[in-house]
Amino acid sequence: MDWPASVALAQSVPELPTGTDWSYEVKLDGHRMIMWRTDDGVRLQARSGRDVTAAWGDLALAGLHLPAGSVLDGEAVITTEDGRISFEAAQARAASSPTRARRLATQRPAHYIAFDALQLPPPTGDIRARPYSERRTALLNLLAELPANTPIQAVSATTDRDTALTWYDTLHSQGIEGIVAKRATSPYRASRTSAWLKIRHADTIEATVVGFTGTARQPRALAVRLPDGRVTLSQRLTTALATRIAPCLVPQSGRAYAQGDAYTPVSGEVIVEVVAGTTRHAVVTVVRLR
Repeated sequence: MDWPASVALAQSVPELPTGTDWSYEVKLDGHRMIMWRTDDGVRLQARSGRDVTAAWGDLALAGLHLPAGSVLDGEAVITTEDGRISFEAAQARAASSPTRARRLATQRPAHYIAFDALQLPPPTGDIRARPYSERRTALLNLLAELPANTPIQAVSATTDRDTALTWYDTLHSQGIEGIVAKRATSPYRASRTSAWLKIRHADTIEATVVGFTGTARQPRALAVRLPDGRVTLSQRLTTALATRIAPCLVPQSGRAYAQGDAYTPVSGEVIVEVVAGTTRHAVVTVVRLR
């Protein structure tokens, strides 16, 4: 496998699929992360492809117990004192300098909840073409060899749809934002795929960033394409959001326009969440980077 890996994404659906060929996983409210165990150490990759190892040093240290050549897909999460998964805490860690990230790690250590194995140690190598069911077994076998107190854990999964719906109905207050259904026979395919389907509690929708106002280092607002195809400018970004989003922006030459307002276009696929209720109006509110 070559760095960075392109990640598989789930399609949003109104209800979970039925059938015997589906497995259901809890969807955690954290930061998507690929964990690479190399011959020299551990590298952590964000969904965007950025190297985020410096912000998650505690997870990098934990990853050293994996055999060299392993590559996992999962979610970095941080819990509060009462055990609830806090996206705000994860966001604060991700936006921190290495020094602040180390301080935050001593206060609230992170966990890595793995939901897929993309590569196994030699001689096996890349297993993305294998069915999900085989990759799940490979993941569990890998993690079974880790120390008992490791922060690297496998995501909870079941083949029983009723159990998954019970999780969905009862665990929202603990930071479980939904359920992802994965077809047991499906390979791991980059980008959005109908073999991964999700239902979510959140009152947000995903939008694709197509541009920005301000500078690439300090974007003021984003131009986003909504699911219905409309392109509109967001409200002004918070400082924390602008700091997180700026490294993901790849400016293109020229200017583009949304409802008469000019913005700088970008390339690549950067996804953000916007508050669903604001999309009826001329602007949207960006709440997080996915």
